[in-house]
Amino acid sequence: MLDLEALDAATAGRFAAIALDNIERDYPHKLDHVIGDAGDLCTPRALHPAFHGSFDWHSCVHMHWLLARVRRRFAALPLCRAIDALFDRHFTEAAIAGELAYVARPASASFERPYGWAWLLKLATEVDALAAMRLTSAGEARGSRALNADTWARSLQPLAAAFAARYVEFLPRAHYPVRHGVHANSAFGLAFTIDYARAVGDTTLQTACVTTALDWYARDRDAPAAYEPSGTDFLSPALMEAALMRRVLDSHAFGGWLAAFLPTFVDGQPVRLFEPARVDDRRDPQLVHLDGLNLSRAWCLREIAGALAPGDPRIAVARRAATLHLQAGWDGLVSDDFVGAHWLASFAMLALDA
Repeated sequence: MLDLEALDAATAGRFAAIALDNIERDYPHKLDHVIGDAGDLCTPRALHPAFHGSFDWHSCVHMHWLLARVRRRFAALPLCRAIDALFDRHFTEAAIAGELAYVARPASASFERPYGWAWLLKLATEVDALAAMRLTSAGEARGSRALNADTWARSLQPLAAAFAARYVEFLPRAHYPVRHGVHANSAFGLAFTIDYARAVGDTTLQTACVTTALDWYARDRDAPAAYEPSGTDFLSPALMEAALMRRVLDSHAFGGWLAAFLPTFVDGQPVRLFEPARVDDRRDPQLVHLDGLNLSRAWCLREIAGALAPGDPRIAVARRAATLHLQAGWDGLVSDDFVGAHWLASFAMLALDA
């Protein structure tokens, strides 16, 4: 039975096997690609030398993050050799230069904004952490640094810097947040980007994101959470916003903000926010989003619980709801249909790590 409090080596190995399998699958693929003329008609692998598998670009990026996370936490897994070999192929200067060339196209100015931007920064954060690990006296089997992690981190850095610069340029032009529960959700993008900015010490990026988060969300009251979920959500607009705000407010301020934003949280209300979403058809690529919603809600609820002051009664409410959502989301991982398999394990990892 799944240990809902921690990620064990067996589960990590299962996640890694899923990620390795779908990253190496070129097809089916759904391109986010503006075609200007016949010369732009290329295969995903030609357009994206590093991130061409896993059905779409952003899923490929966050499946690479999943592998980096597993590699850092479970360095003794047999699959770590395969992870290293994959990273050696995909995190080269040439491959990342190809990705940079793609995003430099005028037609790609808004490519993957903000979801793919945020996941790329999340990946860069994890690979940087992997590179920073120190060898132990017990060697590789005890969790040492991957041999080529420094190279991977250096290769990824220009692409991460490009998306960080795009965020700094874009945010002053974005006067309103996107609040729905799919890819364009602004709170999701800001949360991962703040984490990246703090990890690398990018104060310009951090200031831009924190200032924007406070401007967009600090005065929010009485979130209409009873309307959740929408039929294709994989993020909860309300809980994702709260997970962002715990990054920019201290524990006391966050507790007060949450009381105004979700005033009936302590009662587990509204019910539809605290009970898992129902998924009947996991072959449908839109309906299976709701498995992701259950997993991302578990992640956000655990983050909220961890940010509240000790003794706050909302901690128990959040933890109980997180467990229910993680159990429900786990059912989606049982299915091996590619429409869910190409991305859901990443959100399960977020929930287990929170």
